[in-house]
Amino acid sequence: MPSLKDLKTRIESVKSTRKITKAMQMVAAAKLRRAQDAAEMSRPYTERFNHVMGKLAASVGDNESAPKLLRGTGSDQTHLLVVMTAERGLCGGFNGNIAKLAKTEALKLLSEGKTVKIITVGKKGRDAIKRDVGDHFIEHVDMSDVKNVGYGDAQKIATKILDRFEAGEFDVAKIFYSKFQNVVTQIPTMQQVIPFDVPEAEGDASDAGSFYDFEPDESAILQQLLPRAVATAIFSGLLENGASEQGARMSAMDNATRNAGEMIDKLTIEFNRSRQAVITNELIEIISGAEAL
Repeated sequence: MPSLKDLKTRIESVKSTRKITKAMQMVAAAKLRRAQDAAEMSRPYTERFNHVMGKLAASVGDNESAPKLLRGTGSDQTHLLVVMTAERGLCGGFNGNIAKLAKTEALKLLSEGKTVKIITVGKKGRDAIKRDVGDHFIEHVDMSDVKNVGYGDAQKIATKILDRFEAGEFDVAKIFYSKFQNVVTQIPTMQQVIPFDVPEAEGDASDAGSFYDFEPDESAILQQLLPRAVATAIFSGLLENGASEQGARMSAMDNATRNAGEMIDKLTIEFNRSRQAVITNELIEIISGAEAL
């Protein structure tokens, strides 16, 4: 049974931990609003961009005049997986869920005899999957110095991927990130970016009766837009990751703060009982000594 001093020391230690987790929760809550706004504001642009890309891709079809980024290399033997996670932990299962999805996909491709290459963005994802698929790492992008993710950061990552594609190093590229839904729900997502997986163009009210005449032709426009589409997909994934990370950290630190409070209550009860037992023993010794006289 621990002594009173040990219990008191442990209570003070848990109280200090609770202060830290409470502070981290408040910081995450403050950062969440800005990150959530950035992610949500990017969605209409991304959706509209993909809508236009879908129309262009439908016009071009699968003929040989289509850009290579759209039609691919004609093979799917070599896959590049871009795993985007956070640089820091203490955010629940955020990093682990993305890493698990990427690892599952990598092992599935390897079991099918495919070649897998992995680029990691954020060290937590790298740490989570290096034991199982570490031999397939080819590059790591350090984002530890980036405070606010911008389009330029996504463009740098996209340039690395596009350069490798032009060099013939892979056939298919997929990105992995976590889509923000709310504070307690973040959905691990896999998205193919090369060949660019454009959604089917669906007509809406604003397109009713509209006819588009592209100048120059669709292939030339796609040739210019597809690299931007890859960068836009990566940028959207980074913004979704930013909101998901803060939401997951806020939820995790809230749970940690509550757990610390419950532990303090239990330790306080145990401390009071132990102190009461010590006092009772001392009274018994005094009474026994008085009776002996």
